[in-house]
Amino acid sequence: MIRRSTAARGLAIAAVLSVGLAACSTTTDAGDGETAASQDPLIVGTILPLTGTLAFLGPPEVAGVGLAIDDINAAGGVLGNDVTMEQGDSGDTTDTSVAQQTATDLISKGAQVVIGAASSAVSLNVVDQFTEAGVMQISPANTATDLSGASDFFTRTAPPDTVQGAALGSLILDGGHQKVAMIVQDEAYGTGLRDNVQQAIEAGGGEVVYGETGGGDEFPPGESNFSSIVTDALSSKPDAIAVIAFEETKAIVSELTSQNWDFNGTTYFCDGNTASYEPDFDKGTLEGVVGTIPGAQAPEEFRDRVSGWYEENEGSELADFSYAPESYDAVILAALAAVRGEGTDGTTISENIKAVSGADGGTEVTSFEEGVAALEAGDEIHYKGQSGVGPLNDQNDPTSALIGVYEYDKDNVNVFSRSIEGEVTE
Repeated sequence: MIRRSTAARGLAIAAVLSVGLAACSTTTDAGDGETAASQDPLIVGTILPLTGTLAFLGPPEVAGVGLAIDDINAAGGVLGNDVTMEQGDSGDTTDTSVAQQTATDLISKGAQVVIGAASSAVSLNVVDQFTEAGVMQISPANTATDLSGASDFFTRTAPPDTVQGAALGSLILDGGHQKVAMIVQDEAYGTGLRDNVQQAIEAGGGEVVYGETGGGDEFPPGESNFSSIVTDALSSKPDAIAVIAFEETKAIVSELTSQNWDFNGTTYFCDGNTASYEPDFDKGTLEGVVGTIPGAQAPEEFRDRVSGWYEENEGSELADFSYAPESYDAVILAALAAVRGEGTDGTTISENIKAVSGADGGTEVTSFEEGVAALEAGDEIHYKGQSGVGPLNDQNDPTSALIGVYEYDKDNVNVFSRSIEGEVTE
């Protein structure tokens, strides 16, 4: 069952918070001084971008969550009850109140686990709110290193930027480039990824000639005028440009085009902007641009299933599959953690999620149904899902992950090329 929530309810935040604390999953006294885990029906909330600069990521992430819930319920649900979903909007960093109000709303509705946000900066704004309420937050897309170990109630199915940064920096160097300009948005995701890309470039003998750490050249989220920024970047005489941004990328590309930058083989995108731009630019504009997206390419069968779920439930086709596998796996991990701990409250999920991810080894399983069967047989398990990430470490980060490499065709569509596997160092 799906219930759609909106961020604003016209209620005073303090009043909603008080209701929210009362509505969270209940626990009972076990009689020995400890608190027994709740076995209330599991409610999965989403705090994903339905609006804002990352709205293109919302549909595949929502679809991944929805498909996972359907698969869980088809296998008997969690602890004998069907799982339900409450949808909410994360917005973006141009208006942080959207995510904060959504967090309040989801807490008030009793969500024990929340999937999101897509933006690292948005998660940094709400992680304490969920932690204080005892709600487990699992992001399918956050990569900022600032979130490593942020809370026992926060984890992710996407790797930190140490992995994507190293991959993107290596791709730039492998392209024969030594002088790189970086056009970077000024928030945790942008500057964190920039720092890791720069480290990889410099380790390989290259140089960041614009947008470097400490240079003060970052632009604020939501910026629309890039004339002087592009002029300054090009005046540094780069042989490659990396754009680390969200929807602002469209304005950046338009300005680079007007200043006669040749994109083919010289321009690099990242997960925040490696999307299809077919309707946005003239044919061939982005041909040869290379982009990276953390995570494995979704298998065709999974893409068909997740697309079918979205069309059935939302009435339209998916145009993108970014982070659908990670969203699916986030829900499955939470559900398996609840089964292992015999409780659906956020604390129980938090205490068991590393174990079901394979942190302690165990029987390899690839579905919720297989995982439940192994747990009921008394086995420890290692859930190996659609995204290909490794078990969670002490920082609640995946220990390994794949980075997908995409190249743009003449229609300005990002086409999967290959994957690079990287290890996460603590």
